[in-house]
Amino acid sequence: MRGTAWSEGVGRLRAGATTEPGRLRIIGALVAVLVVAFGAVTAWEVSGRATAADDVVSRSQPLSADAASIYRSLADADTAASSGFLEGAQEPPDVLSRYNKDVATASELLVKAAANTDSSSASGHEIATLNKELPRYTGLIERARANNRQGLPLGGAYLRYANDRMTKTLLPAAERLYQSETRRLGDDYDEARLWPFFGLGLGVVALGGLIWIQQRNYRRTNRVFNYGLVAASVASAMVLLWLGVGHAVSRAELNDARTRGQESLEVLNDARINSLKARANENLTLVARGAVLAKDGKRDLYESQYADSMKILGERLGDAGELADDLAGSEPVEVATKSVKVWRERHTTARATDDGGEYESARLQITGDENSTDECFDAVDAALDKALAHEQTEFTRAAEDGRGALTGLPVGAAVLAVLGATGAVLGIGRRLSEYR
Repeated sequence: MRGTAWSEGVGRLRAGATTEPGRLRIIGALVAVLVVAFGAVTAWEVSGRATAADDVVSRSQPLSADAASIYRSLADADTAASSGFLEGAQEPPDVLSRYNKDVATASELLVKAAANTDSSSASGHEIATLNKELPRYTGLIERARANNRQGLPLGGAYLRYANDRMTKTLLPAAERLYQSETRRLGDDYDEARLWPFFGLGLGVVALGGLIWIQQRNYRRTNRVFNYGLVAASVASAMVLLWLGVGHAVSRAELNDARTRGQESLEVLNDARINSLKARANENLTLVARGAVLAKDGKRDLYESQYADSMKILGERLGDAGELADDLAGSEPVEVATKSVKVWRERHTTARATDDGGEYESARLQITGDENSTDECFDAVDAALDKALAHEQTEFTRAAEDGRGALTGLPVGAAVLAVLGATGAVLGIGRRLSEYR
């Protein structure tokens, strides 16, 4: 019975297709379906890319920036702790305030990151590690301070142990967190920039079908315009143009955000982190007084790590200078580069003074208020902070422009597709009315 009904249906369809009204109905239905499918696929594809572009601006990049700030706050806290220790039994209030502010900032950002991260993800595991280890680090610093106030040599041992925990546990975890969030940012970039191939392909097919049916209608009736089909063609062309131009603009702005903003931010963050590492190791060289050697058993461990960090700092500043595309971005990098040069010179002098047995004079050359390496470090840090703020502004502007280029496109495509399909059906209907 079903086979008979199916056969009858197929027979009627074939019979209808042999007449002009039947062919028009089939053609009209196919074109209407194509236009609706074009709008639906466009809305679906663009919605995904718009979501990814929004994630770049409001989720993944801020999380990546927060991860970099966590690393920086931890490294700066370690630097402040060693600087305060060198000042003697009573830490200067500004150094103590800086340490406390860094610890508070890192703690707040970890809470924020945990609230926006799946606890079972790689980032979630690193956040858990940092939350567990940070109190242990601060406890060691407090023990170092307590012993230092009493003039006990054990204070230096606690400080070195705290630094060891920071450099081998906390900072690596913070670096892995930063890398994980940066990878997620890259994934969002790639998804937002991916061309909507299916939508563009369907749009070309749908518009081609509409043009073909109008040419067919003209050849058979000599009528130039069918208002319904013209409206459907205009609506489809508008969606296709909007899709192509809108995505091209979005892609260009996101590329600009990535090359001019995010890449510069990554290089500048790396430079700042290495400046902090160099400063902490420079301080610990004086604290340890040669008691901790590198693996080769010959070189001072902290002096060796200072040299490595300064080398990377110089390389990253060179990269940042090449990436900077305006005066506001290049000027602070130049200031940092000049300050690093002076820093190296003053460090060499201080090390020679210390090696000559004049510890107190060397300490002043490292931590003093004037003509010290501390003065150079502050200049480098301030310049990098200024450069980072500028590049962050540049990134945000370009990324928001990229997101804005897709605003309204999913809904607009769906509405225009429905209007186009309606126009196609009405246009074919008007042609069919001529056969009644």
